[in-house]
Amino acid sequence: MRGAPGEEAPLRTLPAVTNPWARAQPRPARPTVGFLTDSTICIGCKACEVACKQWNRLPADGNNWLGISYDNTGHLGGDTWRHVKFLEQFDASREGGRWLFVSDVCKHCEDAGCMNVCPTGAIVRTEFGTVLVQDDICNGCGYCVGACPFGVIARSEVDHGAHKCTHCYDRLQIDEQPACAKACPTGSIAFGPLDELAERGRARVEELRRRGASGAQLWGDSPELAEGLHSLFVLSDDARRHGLPVAARTGRHNLLPSYAGHLAIGLAWAALSAFSLHRRARR
Repeated sequence: MRGAPGEEAPLRTLPAVTNPWARAQPRPARPTVGFLTDSTICIGCKACEVACKQWNRLPADGNNWLGISYDNTGHLGGDTWRHVKFLEQFDASREGGRWLFVSDVCKHCEDAGCMNVCPTGAIVRTEFGTVLVQDDICNGCGYCVGACPFGVIARSEVDHGAHKCTHCYDRLQIDEQPACAKACPTGSIAFGPLDELAERGRARVEELRRRGASGAQLWGDSPELAEGLHSLFVLSDDARRHGLPVAARTGRHNLLPSYAGHLAIGLAWAALSAFSLHRRARR
């Protein structure tokens, strides 16, 4: 939380995790866990956002209204690890429209682009199958920011390191569920073993389709989405209407345009230097 005016927010601290350079050592057998977020019963209360910030000691977003519906957060970032999207879908007549609420979070990808490109080994896969940024090893280079296809991870304005949802790793270690799932008043956010959540999500989709929501779907368990995600979403229809992509690639695929740009600049400087040296040699 933010301190008094003029004071900096307290820095976050995370428990130590397994040394990333010693991954070959055996870990305790743990089930792979994840989130199942049912957007069809989300009421947009933002209790998950508040609980996440309180538990992880993240700075408050304040009453910085963005002009985007009633949303004062805008997007996930280094200091916002849960974000409830307010999606208004109305035509010009303002009749027959609807609201969509989606509590967005890090996807903890199977093919985690952030972890693949991290040069310091700060981003690791925990014994729960989640993806964790170790604050004390991160150097704030930002490579992970460009490698994430979902725009999740970002550098914090507080300590300038890269941060995202930790899946409440410290709570998992004491067999406690993440703060957001515990705070959700409607049960929209469920936590547990990933395979059980996937089955539960598919059953919910079938129920919604029987009720007439023919476009209902479970988003996140497709290999086209970073080889599968650990954050699943029950949606009432097309993912793009909920602000989610239908496909996503991670890691080097997202950094290739940046690499190409740097290479072009480097070659241009090399050519310019060679031309300058050639002119000097002729004098």
